Amino acid sequence: FLFNLTADCNAVLKALQPIFQEQGMTETVHNWEDHGYLATYIKKNGSFANLRIHPHGLVLVDLQSYNDHTKGREEVDQLLNKVEERMKELFHGNIKRVKRLPAILRGGVIDRYWPTADGRLVEYDIDEVVYDEDSPFQNIKILHSKQFGNILILSGDVNLAESDLAYTQAIMGSGKEDYTGKEVLILGGGDGGILYEIVKLKPKMVTMVALNIDQMVIDGCKKYMRKTCGDVLDNLKGECYQVLIEDCIPVLKRYAKEGRMFDYVINDLTAVPISTSPEEDSTWEFLRLILDLSMKVLKQDGKYFTQGNCINLTDALTLYEEQLSRLYCPVEFSKETVCVPSYMELY
Repeated sequence: FLFNLTADCNAVLKALQPIFQEQGMTETVHNWEDHGYLATYIKKNGSFANLRIHPHGLVLVDLQSYNDHTKGREEVDQLLNKVEERMKELFHGNIKRVKRLPAILRGGVIDRYWPTADGRLVEYDIDEVVYDEDSPFQNIKILHSKQFGNILILSGDVNLAESDLAYTQAIMGSGKEDYTGKEVLILGGGDGGILYEIVKLKPKMVTMVALNIDQMVIDGCKKYMRKTCGDVLDNLKGECYQVLIEDCIPVLKRYAKEGRMFDYVINDLTAVPISTSPEEDSTWEFLRLILDLSMKVLKQDGKYFTQGNCINLTDALTLYEEQLSRLYCPVEFSKETVCVPSYMELY
């Protein structure tokens, strides 16, 4: 509850006390004089409520309860309805805004809460854990969403969902490139989405390699993300592609030494780091290393595609653009913003 003016802390406390007492809840009140009240109400079954009254005009009611049945959830709703009705009866003219947030479900079998790149919490409509394993490199989860299909999550980071063809198309040039007969190098891309889409375009050869491509990611995706990768991960070699289970840095250095050149390099290894202190962040150093090595194996008229990050991370994205002027050779660049469905943000 947000009041138009300062809140009468004592009046709010007295108005709501009977509601909690009717539930058989034990009350404890802390009074901080100029800083308002904190009242806690505890029920015998372990449920409890916190009532925080701020003098400047903010009243917060938090209720925590263990309920695994419909009746329990209905009881919680009824209690909160009574609180809201009582507040509106007594303070209606002074209440600027009433906001009730959905319940956060803690400790469930299915984790539905995942953060965006810029630190916002998103609740997904996940209804099934499809795959959950720890590899030597990371935790690998594939969760099913009613809207987005299966979602690949690596060490807590939402990577790609079956709905996210927009991401794959954008990192390939949004349909503006002709891959026919071309040599293509993919860095990362363990979900197989980029490889699957490029193979359709009849390239001469596609080589996919990463900073330790995780075989368990490939195994999980070829079984549970087939709408994304099709059948390209069933074998590590095809008529016009090969997947190398190697560290991409030595491979890039070897290709540069051999003079092997590519028409396209697509970097799907890592997003632009959130940190805006590149001199202190090894991730930025790694990013610049990959950029420099990629330029050395890219034909003079070739193109390098990579992901950016959430559009709200303006400082980090600007800093990335500054790194492009520090490469050993001059480059020109352009950028595009797309909506990736499962990210729930512009990217």
